[in-house]
Amino acid sequence: MIVLKATQDKLLSVLQSVAGIVERRHTLPVLANVMIRKAGHALQLTTSDLEIQIRTTTEMDGDPGDFTTTVGARKLIDILRTMPADQTVSLESSQSKVILKGGKSKFTLQTLPAEDFPLVQEAPSFGPKFSIPQKTLKNLLSQVSFAMAVHDIRYYLNGILFVAEGKKLALVATDGHRLAFTSATLEEDVPSKQEVILPRKTVLELQRLLSDNDGAIEMQFANNQAKFSFDGMEFVTKLVEGKFPDYNRVIPKGHRNSLTLGRQALLQCLQRTAILTSDKFKGVRLSLEPGTLRVASTNAEQEEAVDELDIDYSGDSIEIGFNVSYIIDVLSNMDQDMVRMDLQDSNSSALLTIPEDDKFKYVVMPMRI
Repeated sequence: MIVLKATQDKLLSVLQSVAGIVERRHTLPVLANVMIRKAGHALQLTTSDLEIQIRTTTEMDGDPGDFTTTVGARKLIDILRTMPADQTVSLESSQSKVILKGGKSKFTLQTLPAEDFPLVQEAPSFGPKFSIPQKTLKNLLSQVSFAMAVHDIRYYLNGILFVAEGKKLALVATDGHRLAFTSATLEEDVPSKQEVILPRKTVLELQRLLSDNDGAIEMQFANNQAKFSFDGMEFVTKLVEGKFPDYNRVIPKGHRNSLTLGRQALLQCLQRTAILTSDKFKGVRLSLEPGTLRVASTNAEQEEAVDELDIDYSGDSIEIGFNVSYIIDVLSNMDQDMVRMDLQDSNSSALLTIPEDDKFKYVVMPMRI
């Protein structure tokens, strides 16, 4: 039976949309596979890593009838990548194998039974459904995802907090040294507060899959699961359990010293001085005086870098140290021309925001140098 027939680019695109979560080595061999379920001309492709499940439905030519199997996802993709984009390829079933044909090429691949494929059990009840344009969510994720922790024993930091309440969706990420907050306005009202922590892998996969168009992505949250639907795809993920820190207490208010300066100029100044920081500490010293911002760094070899920027500032003289990577990260992930920095003194955290935009806030703790 011919399970499917399509051009190489169409089949490859559909496979790649679900295969991002597939691990090459897994304790369960079937998890290296994609489940292909055919019903008439409708084709459903499903992948899982036991914590995330991605399913997409598409239409392709082939023989009528129903058929289900699982086949190695990465092998299929690797083979398809070697074929011309406009070439017609077909997948045929033959006993416990499938045969992939394209032009004069023929590949016979081993399959595993579909009943062995562990589908994620969906939560019995989800909260209210709400939606947002894909490009808006993609933008929100890029504004905070760099501040997520990586392999932190405080597992609730290895992800992003989503808070939906009323007509507002807020995203927060922190690794304990810095915190990024951003928000957007929803078109519909979320009747009850929804608060979940999406795992790091889920965040990275969503960033890969979301497009820059105005097409909506629908979201629903349960106690231990989140479900996203967009572009004919259904994305179900486990959540991180645990209590996220109270971000409202972390975001400083009422700093008496503030300056607004060019983002690109500050970024380049920090990148230059970062070259002579020590690999371990990455510390730079910012000296703020009326009209001038001086940035300095030293390293174990007793080398030193000093750079200055002329600024419009008339507040207190402050000398404060930071991990330069934390400030470079936020400036690199912004695309605005100007950035505002609020400071209290040399021992208090700094607040970076976008002028005339209260939706984005970035807090970075000082470090002793």
